[in-house]
Formats: sequence, C-alpha cells, structure tokens
Amino acid sequence: MTTEIIGTDAGDARITWHPARRPRFVLAVGHGAGGGIEARDLRALAAALPAHGVTVALVEQPWRVAGRKVAPAPKTLDTGWRGVWPALTAPGLPVISGGRSAGARVACRTAHELGAHAVLALSFPLHPPGKPEKSRAAELLGAGVPTLVVQGGNDPFGRPDEFPAGAYRLVEVAHGDHGLAVPKRAEIGQERALEIVTDGVAEWVASLG
Repeated sequence: MTTEIIGTDAGDARITWHPARRPRFVLAVGHGAGGGIEARDLRALAAALPAHGVTVALVEQPWRVAGRKVAPAPKTLDTGWRGVWPALTAPGLPVISGGRSAGARVACRTAHELGAHAVLALSFPLHPPGKPEKSRAAELLGAGVPTLVVQGGNDPFGRPDEFPAGAYRLVEVAHGDHGLAVPKRAEIGQERALEIVTDGVAEWVASLG
C-alpha cells in the first residue's frame, strides 16, 4: 500500500494505492459526502480485489484531505476527480471510475468525458430520502459506459426496486442501508453482506474483458 498527494484545482487530493501483483485494471473509488475511504465497502474492495487482478485506488477528495467536515458542491467534487485522473491512468491500465454515494454521482457524471472504461456505483443516491420525485437517474443512465450499481435493499436514498430500467447491472445487498450495513436480525450477517459486494464486483470486472 502506498499513498500519494495529487494537486488539483480544488486543492490537494490523496490516493491510497492497493496494488495487484498482475493488474488488468485500476479501480478508482471515491468516498461519499458523509465519510471517507474508511467506509466498510471501500475497505472490503481494497482488501479483496487485488487478488482478482485489480489495483484499487482509494481517492480522498480535497475537502477531506483539508480536514473539512462538509462536502462542497457537485461541481467542485467533479473538479477534484478530474484533477486526480492523470495519476489514475499513469499505470497504463483501463480505469474503472467508481465511488460510493456522492462519489458514485461524480463517477457517473465524468465517466464519458474522462474516458473511463466502466463505472462502479456503490449506494447510488437515486433521490434524497423521502423525496423520490427528485430523481438523479439521469446521471446514472448518462454514464455512457458499462455500469454496476451495488445497492442496499433498504437504502433510503433509493431501494433497488425504485431504479429505472437501463443498461446497467445491479447487485442487491439484502437488508442493507445506505452504508451497506445490515441489522442484526437480518438473515445475512455483515461479513456476508460485504462478500456479496466484493464477489459481485469481482464477477462484473471479470466480464468486462
């Protein structure tokens, strides 16, 4: 594992690399607006995917690196992501652009522009809680590249059955909330929930060719 600081027009970002021995892809994953790269699903992917030939790059947006507690506007998040992109492509491998929650929106919005090979959207915030009329489906459907959504079955930002039809694949984590946490009473435990995430992503990446 190595870490590097990348200067962007939004400030300094940080990439934590989890390299594969014989990588075929780089999976770049950004965090959400309410947390950082310590999120359980991001940690699980960084631990599991290198064994499947995927170098995982966990990207901390400049606002997190600077120690601020509130995420900036989407436009600024996109600027930060664009700024780290040259470093993500430096290994010379196809880059899968990914993120959780707000980071997933960033990945979708910028995928075509940056030439992403595919998009991984973890806990895509389809709408604000309790406001399904404020849909962000256009961002997801407009990614323009192969896309995988990993969504908790009880995510208040959008349950799997709320997602529109489209050219993307969806993996459901039963009983999962927006953080993909499952309650103790659920028929699957937290460890199994994270296995569903990592197995689903590994299978999808293998299908990308």
